[in-house]
Amino acid sequence: MAERERETIVTTDSGGGGGGTILAVVLLIALLVVLFLVFGQGLIGGGGTEKIDADVSIDTPAPDTGG
Repeated sequence: MAERERETIVTTDSGGGGGGTILAVVLLIALLVVLFLVFGQGLIGGGGTEKIDADVSIDTPAPDTGG
């Protein structure tokens, strides 16, 4: 009697691998949008040029002449 080769393939259905990846990508995009709205208003346009007028007066004591 001739021997036949037999090959057994075992597969498992884990599921959820693709769903978790999609969820992570969506959360990352949402986080980036929120961070841009909070911190990045002037990042793309370079920000507005605002002139700041500051009237600063510094009074220093007169030097001691040693008398």
